[in-house]
Amino acid sequence: MDETTPLTEMEAAAELERLAKEIHAHDVAYYQNDAPSISDGEYDALRKRNDEIEARFPHLVRDDSPAKRVGVKPSKTFSQVRHATPMLSLSNVFSEDEVGEFLVRTQRFLGLRESEMPEIFCEPKIDGLSFSATFERGRYVQGATRGDGEVGEDITANLATVVGFPAMMQGENLPLRIEIRGEVYMDKRDFEALNAQREAQGEAVFANPRNAAAGSLRQLDATVTARRTLRYFVYAVGESRETPARTQAELLDWLASAGFVTNPESCVAIDIAQIEVAYRRLRDRRAQLPYDIDGMVLKINRLDWQERLGKVQRSPRWATAYKFPAEQAQTIIEAIDIQVGRTGALTPVARLQPVTVGGVVVSNATLHNEDEIARKDIRVGDTVIIQRAGDVIPQVVKVIETSERGAPYLFPRTCPICHSPAHREEGEAVWRCTGGLICAAQQMERLRHFVSRGAFDIEGLGAKQIEAFWKDGLIQEPQDIFTLRQHEEQIKNREGWGEKSASNLWEAIEKSRRISLQRFIYALGIRHVGEGNAGLLARHYGTLDQWRGAMEAMADGDEAARETLLGIDGIGDTVAEALREFFAEPRQRDTFEKICAQVEVAAAQAASASPVSGKTVVFTGTLTSLSRDEAKAQATALGAKVAGSVSARTDYVVAGVEAGSKLKKAQELGISILSEDEWKTLIGK
Repeated sequence: MDETTPLTEMEAAAELERLAKEIHAHDVAYYQNDAPSISDGEYDALRKRNDEIEARFPHLVRDDSPAKRVGVKPSKTFSQVRHATPMLSLSNVFSEDEVGEFLVRTQRFLGLRESEMPEIFCEPKIDGLSFSATFERGRYVQGATRGDGEVGEDITANLATVVGFPAMMQGENLPLRIEIRGEVYMDKRDFEALNAQREAQGEAVFANPRNAAAGSLRQLDATVTARRTLRYFVYAVGESRETPARTQAELLDWLASAGFVTNPESCVAIDIAQIEVAYRRLRDRRAQLPYDIDGMVLKINRLDWQERLGKVQRSPRWATAYKFPAEQAQTIIEAIDIQVGRTGALTPVARLQPVTVGGVVVSNATLHNEDEIARKDIRVGDTVIIQRAGDVIPQVVKVIETSERGAPYLFPRTCPICHSPAHREEGEAVWRCTGGLICAAQQMERLRHFVSRGAFDIEGLGAKQIEAFWKDGLIQEPQDIFTLRQHEEQIKNREGWGEKSASNLWEAIEKSRRISLQRFIYALGIRHVGEGNAGLLARHYGTLDQWRGAMEAMADGDEAARETLLGIDGIGDTVAEALREFFAEPRQRDTFEKICAQVEVAAAQAASASPVSGKTVVFTGTLTSLSRDEAKAQATALGAKVAGSVSARTDYVVAGVEAGSKLKKAQELGISILSEDEWKTLIGK
């Protein structure tokens, strides 16, 4: 992220909203339709942009955050398979510095000394389609795609046709049940032969080997898959009660001995210098390899450390993908348009003369804000260098100086939608429409957000339907969605609709009336309250009535309610003020009450089997056997509420070495104080 133009929280919220929608659309194209509209590098950079913003503004993380999702829901064409353990997706790094940051985070989480560098297992990142394969007593019984990480598509028959895929594992003392994970791919020669055949037969050719592999593996007729030469590598074990190795390297050796194909390009590195040597060697050999790769995967070699590190949202903490450099191209900026987001943020978008970058046609680039345009002196008509990865996707890297240029771009001071004045707060880079509820763009975006995947997620009521119903006056406020059936005749007689479509919509709306507290809070579209903060609020307050009562009390000036809110670990002044403003505004509160009257909000569920489920825990001092991050992650996973400050509502204070003011306050309040060992005994660790 460009340090010279740091994002404000308002800009970050608007950018995360845009990224969530764009990445989901690309996920559907890639995982479900096998027809990506952007390159892997461009997609990775969208993810990187999202991750960087969420890292800087963790309280803005959305419920539909790409960081929380893995792929998309499986197609209804195939039977579904629920993974015994989630199939996660990797985070990305793009430089030696970022590799160093990954290693430091790992050391810190594990509580290692600076000199204790964990061994790293390095392997090529195959550009194919992920799969899981289950074996019982050594016999292959089921295959599945990754899908959305929780549920995949049943490809049992298709996977069996992949070259060299074993029907029986080799060796003795095989696990009773084991899930093997890997990647199916098509090598370059087979890809060229397949495309030549399809072209000769007048059929559409595949854009790249990954598309060919995915399209071939997901055929309804397994005989079609068998006619296309697919290959595979395995790289991990999912569900298994028996661990056949101590390290990732030993695991791969065991998998090879059991009859699976593993990648010979893998190696173990003991420091960042060796990682760089392996990375450069693989990058330089990339063109000579018979299959496509887009980077190198870095994994903590020790399997017990992998288990301790666990995961964060959609990605494991113990692995990351070290991606290859971005590609660049030259094009012309034909226009700069302004888009208006749900919060009124005015975001400039460069319309480019279409240019092919690594086989992908690029025609748009987000310019962030007025300051970014001024810093790079971007003007309409400029010839620019475009990059497919990095801070913005696609990113305008620089302007190519010419003797004749157009006038400097003048950022508008009014909203292009409702023509209300735009306002830029002191210290912020974003201009924001002041039209509020009278601004069509904000009204529509608010409705779209309400029905989005991470919110009410109403099937059949997507962005296009919301826009059409809004324009026709059928929906103006979120609560109108739940009374939409009063327009039944008008809707089922619309073009493209009918009795069945309307019936499906009513069913989806009725189904959505029951919603979790976390998703409900997020659906309200309160500024600075993304998925992460909605989850914190839901877990802390537990029920809608308790949360609503606390927020209304705070809005009415109750300082105790505000202090309780600020005591939640991860909630700061910015979020507290946004919540106060929301509940202090009469129109917002009126809309809130009307929505509440239409829905049933389920209480937040904690891990009932845990002795600390629902308890509020504060950690203070230095812990010796685990890091503070690891302790918090443990507590949260067990259903506890982790707070940043001690209050009368605190149940436990876990005091490490050199505990200070928090310990003293806990003693004054008579709160139960646990040592690190007592805490571990309590939670069964």
